[in-house]
Amino acid sequence: MPAAQNARRKAILLMIAAATLWSTAGVASRHLQSAAGFEIVFWRSLFAAIFVAGLMLHQYGRGFVSRLKLMGSTGVVSGLMWATMYSCFMTALTLTTVANTSVMESLAPLFTALLSWLVLKEKIPFATWIAIALAGCGMGWMFAGNLSVTDSRGVLGMLVALGIPLASSVNMILLKRRSHTVDLIPAVFLGGTFSALAMLPLSMPFHASVQDVLILGALGFFQLGLPCSLMVKASAHLKAHEVALLALLEVLLAPLWAWLGAGEVPATATLTGGALVLAALIGNEIRTWQQKRA
Repeated sequence: MPAAQNARRKAILLMIAAATLWSTAGVASRHLQSAAGFEIVFWRSLFAAIFVAGLMLHQYGRGFVSRLKLMGSTGVVSGLMWATMYSCFMTALTLTTVANTSVMESLAPLFTALLSWLVLKEKIPFATWIAIALAGCGMGWMFAGNLSVTDSRGVLGMLVALGIPLASSVNMILLKRRSHTVDLIPAVFLGGTFSALAMLPLSMPFHASVQDVLILGALGFFQLGLPCSLMVKASAHLKAHEVALLALLEVLLAPLWAWLGAGEVPATATLTGGALVLAALIGNEIRTWQQKRA
């Protein structure tokens, strides 16, 4: 098997693993006792930063600080994009519904494809545009019954949620432009640090119980720090729009874990829309594989 093809397959598996880990946030949050809103973002971001810092210390030792400096302004901007995604998601949920937030998130592949075309000059296959459109329709179908914009607060929530796909697409372009020359995993550490610092004054006084802190610590480690690091590695061998499409598995899997772990039975529309999203993702990967093989 050619090395490039093998690296691509490993990158796809890394993205599937990352999306699977991301999707556990909802079911884990069902077991929180008193932590809510900004405090959840604070603890989760803090522990994500601690996790990535641990990885960097293990890998680089005394070179920890020099690795941060090596990223330069690209790493700082990437860190700000991670922080925006971490913060906007939870803030949006305090203003609008999960459905509204999730549908706004699903715009990430479209924004990423457009930026890839404009900035990286990548040629986006027509089949990929079809896959993006189908995935977007599937996401809308999944949450159609719960979509609502009833007041100015809901509109504000959707505008805040729009920051998630915008920051995600900008971050993907940064990763594609610099990942081959600079290690941008330290930017995940900066993202957690920036987010925790921004949320700290909004989180006080703290209300989280010991159980809450333990759960949020696990989420910071395994639902943010680890999968975001995996995505950075995967982005080196996949096109930006492919990473964004595969990341939609997060929203697809979240209702499944809520069903298995919290007894929340998904609606028929959720299953039907999810099947459409999955078909779009699989179809796009099969088409890409056929093209590369040809």
